[in-house]
Amino acid sequence: MARHANLSIFKDKAGMETLSIFEVDREVQEDNPKNFELDPRDKTSREKEEPTESVVLDEAEPDKTVKIGARLTEQVKKDKRRSFNLERSAAIKEEVSKLLAARSIREVKYPEWVANVVLVKKKNNQWRMYVDFTDLNKACPKDSFLLPRIDQLVDATAGHETLSFMDAYSGYNQIKMHKPDEEKTAFTTDQGLYCYTVMPFGLKNAGATYQRLVNKMFARQIGRNMEVYVDDMLTKSITAGRHTDDLRETFDVLVRYGMKLNPAKCVFGVPSGRFIGYQVHQRGIEVNPEKI
Repeated sequence: MARHANLSIFKDKAGMETLSIFEVDREVQEDNPKNFELDPRDKTSREKEEPTESVVLDEAEPDKTVKIGARLTEQVKKDKRRSFNLERSAAIKEEVSKLLAARSIREVKYPEWVANVVLVKKKNNQWRMYVDFTDLNKACPKDSFLLPRIDQLVDATAGHETLSFMDAYSGYNQIKMHKPDEEKTAFTTDQGLYCYTVMPFGLKNAGATYQRLVNKMFARQIGRNMEVYVDDMLTKSITAGRHTDDLRETFDVLVRYGMKLNPAKCVFGVPSGRFIGYQVHQRGIEVNPEKI
């Protein structure tokens, strides 16, 4: 099949004659008596013009690939989904089920950002699932809200007879994500695509956001009968007789804001204990015996 086109001839500034196709008015049938158009899916010419590169979809099956534009920047290219063995896949599935039941995540479609999950072995040989927000964090501005100085917090506990150590239960997850930003936390698993409805661990400004929250919550107590470093909280009393009142004040704030504690990591009414990695007591600090 050939097309009959009207052509015009004009001269450019250099005086060279050029052909210009300005209209295609009819089709001319040649060998095939029926009207025929080239298949628009024919990609032979496109591949010659646009360089591509192959990306393996599954490392276990390297023959399964997909082509993407070779000129894409690293920021635009999406990470391929990581593959996990049966043990790790089961751990991811279990964690996703827990997060869905707690309504900490929800299913999402067509997210702008998609991250992979990472598994880390805990001391009890259980797997902990994190989301690799490396690319998202690079695109986020830094929150310059300062965390407290650890040495000052530890020194502030010296001279107090009775201490109570508290830890928030999945503290970061107790802060709601800004609704329009939920889908930016999307991650991929074998079960599907999900995003967080609460603040996940691993975001660039999660620590600063949490510290700002607890500073406002315990503004009347910090420095007087309480010290807080992100989700580590300590209520302190000069004498044992005052500790009940100091704890009551702390729990009133916790109830008012709906913050939940992790009982397994809380210790109440003791002369010493671990705070931010240090063993603190009335006389000051000492080396954590578990680190010796």
